[in-house]
Amino acid sequence: MSNIPFQTIDWTSIEKVEYKGEVGKAFWQTVQFGGLRIRLVEYSSGYLADHWCQKGHIVHCIEGEFISELSTGERIKLGKGESYVVSDNLSSHRSISEKGVKLLIIDGDFLK
Repeated sequence: MSNIPFQTIDWTSIEKVEYKGEVGKAFWQTVQFGGLRIRLVEYSSGYLADHWCQKGHIVHCIEGEFISELSTGERIKLGKGESYVVSDNLSSHRSISEKGVKLLIIDGDFLK
């Protein structure tokens, strides 16, 4: 990962890219640095991810709430102001959002 000089991120100027879930939609705004990805992600109401994710993340809930479903069947609910962290390949998980949610998600090489 390279050094990142001080900078601000104007999220209003970053394109929202739509990704379809198994049900509902996700909208990503992504800033990419070498070995580091920072995203604002919104899930529509009724969202269910179309895949199980093995990637590590730091996830912070900005608005709303959602459930991280683990492949073990465990379900962890996160609401506004709550966060979780997991390293790569330590959990197979997917997101579910009944009423919609806005998240800040950070991932990268440091979570391997």
